[in-house]
Amino acid sequence: MSLRLLLSVLIGLGGIISAIASPANAQRISLIRDAETENTIRAYATPLLLAARLEPSAVRILIVNNKSLNAFVAAGQNLFINTGLIMRASDASEVIGVLAHETGHIAGGHLIRSTQALKDASASTILGYILGGAAVIAGRPDVGAAVIGGAQNAAVRSYLKFSRTQESAADRAGVRFLDQTQQSSGGMLTFMNTLGEQELLSVSRQDAYVRTHPLTRDRIEFLEHHVAQSRYTNIPTPQKFKKAHARMVAKLRAFTLRKRRTFRYYPVTDTSVPARYAQAIAYFRSAGTAKALKIMAGLIAEHPHDPYFHELRGQILFENGRIDEAIPAYEKATELLPGSALIMTDLARAQIEKDGLEMRNRAIRNLKASIQLEPKRAFTWRLLATAEGKNGNMVESWRALAEEALLHGRFDNAISLAKRSQSRTEVGTPVWLRAEDIVAAATEAKNSR
Repeated sequence: MSLRLLLSVLIGLGGIISAIASPANAQRISLIRDAETENTIRAYATPLLLAARLEPSAVRILIVNNKSLNAFVAAGQNLFINTGLIMRASDASEVIGVLAHETGHIAGGHLIRSTQALKDASASTILGYILGGAAVIAGRPDVGAAVIGGAQNAAVRSYLKFSRTQESAADRAGVRFLDQTQQSSGGMLTFMNTLGEQELLSVSRQDAYVRTHPLTRDRIEFLEHHVAQSRYTNIPTPQKFKKAHARMVAKLRAFTLRKRRTFRYYPVTDTSVPARYAQAIAYFRSAGTAKALKIMAGLIAEHPHDPYFHELRGQILFENGRIDEAIPAYEKATELLPGSALIMTDLARAQIEKDGLEMRNRAIRNLKASIQLEPKRAFTWRLLATAEGKNGNMVESWRALAEEALLHGRFDNAISLAKRSQSRTEVGTPVWLRAEDIVAAATEAKNSR
């Protein structure tokens, strides 16, 4: 899918495979997987991470489907950013300012001490630990859930809360990284002024960022002074970032808001690229397939080398059962963006749905390539198990199911499946050795509970 909501009950997309029981007033939390959004945020963050002497590939960026204004780092080098913050930012520079600040926390070693299990966990499990030990369970790319009660919210805020000293240090590091990359700190100041307005609200109405990142007048004054003195203050936001931000916001709004609200932001009289993008998604989500495809045809005609337009067209076609047309669309998207694990997995899913030995073999190749890029995505392992099973290769199918079970924390299941895989293959083969690793990892994790 073009945009994957790892908790669909909030907006009615798909069904829940598994959910953790919760009190009636529970708050439901979800992650979003979307190649375009993730790549846009990563493009913003990479220069800052390099300036901080951090390895960009080691920092995982995770998009939280939550309307509140928040971002945080946790459990090693994992940076979480809310859709609410992205959508409320008037310019890319504000998001970049937040990323600069959060990079300051990572570089400064301000993270709350966490266990090795947290550091090594998958992104969904990390979020689960942070939210009181409930792991996000993903059985499909658009589905999964973590539920926390109101009483746990205080624990979450306590886990994430930084001291005022650390906040000031992160600000100073952040503006240094912005200067080193020759970017204006004006966006960071604008964002902090927005937070200042939040401080006037009652605690219950404040966005989480204010509660977990204490704001002081000294911090505002420091940023004002820096903006007044920096030689890069008047450097405009790069045009490519402006365009990417407008598209990202349009996409997030269209996928998370009701159709009526989307068209308030993007009326049919607006013929800009972001507006038409949002309109196509809104029509798609409200059963207006023909209108959505017509808009996408126009966008692709104007921008034939845009992988995300082909990806969305593939999603619209796939979810309307038009598999034969969806596969070429996903293939084109993969050709234009060969390093996207998400798009390769979507292509493979369509190929499995098409069925036939040749299609399944293509799907297996795509899934293995996707796993090379994202080895901790459980859904990809599930698809690989399905394709291998249909091909009669049960050794590989059981091993893939064991990988999935391990990622979900179903340790007994992982051990059983790995041993079943070993029973059908020779000792010392790569599959046998990996199954042995799964047994060892699952046993250790099980015993450490």
